[in-house]
Amino acid sequence: MNNTAGPRLLKSLGYSFNDQELLMDALTHRSASSNNNERLEFLGDSILNFVIAAELFTHYPDSSEGDLSRLRASLVKKEGLVLIARDLNLGEYLTLGSGEMKSGGHRRDSIQADAVEAIFGAVYLDGGFESCQQLILQLYQKQLKNAPDPATLKDPKTQLQELLQGRKLPLPSYEILDVSGKSHQQIFQVSCLIDELSIVTEGKASSRRKAEQKAALKAIDELKAMFKSPNLPVREVKL
Repeated sequence: MNNTAGPRLLKSLGYSFNDQELLMDALTHRSASSNNNERLEFLGDSILNFVIAAELFTHYPDSSEGDLSRLRASLVKKEGLVLIARDLNLGEYLTLGSGEMKSGGHRRDSIQADAVEAIFGAVYLDGGFESCQQLILQLYQKQLKNAPDPATLKDPKTQLQELLQGRKLPLPSYEILDVSGKSHQQIFQVSCLIDELSIVTEGKASSRRKAEQKAALKAIDELKAMFKSPNLPVREVKL
């Protein structure tokens, strides 16, 4: 990995640093030096959340707070940052300790995502908020343009609740049926009951929350078949 940021990275960022050391710090992993990007990452993460929130607030005037929160979370999560890092070929500019280099740390998603946030923090300190905002919106342009419908980001329990409320039906109840396995590898089996419709489904997962979501997703499928409506807003959710 290069110890200095090449002109290609600066060109991709579209920003010229007054203090080149800030960029060097942003690209330095904690395994390489005590002067690393952790504090810049903390700062950049906060600014990123605000900039994306403000952009969504403007472009989705009819969306609820919940929908905006889910949409923001889908954009600022690690996967979105990794897409940006790969577009920038950021891995080749990172400064890593010998152990991280040998283990392929320059390709590790978490390290690349952290470095992107650290760059945002560095630009903020070097050029101010407007420069940082401009960079974030530039790098997120494609993801913002292709952002999903906020309604599709609702988890199965929320979807199920809204489906039932829309038909003035009582809300489901969830019950733990069984907990098995060792304390650090427990498996939860949970039921979802919609008493008025005689619907009972079950879900099994490594946490109660995930098991409830799986049971809710099965209940949505049964509701879809019962109502015979292909347009019910059922969305697969990775659990």
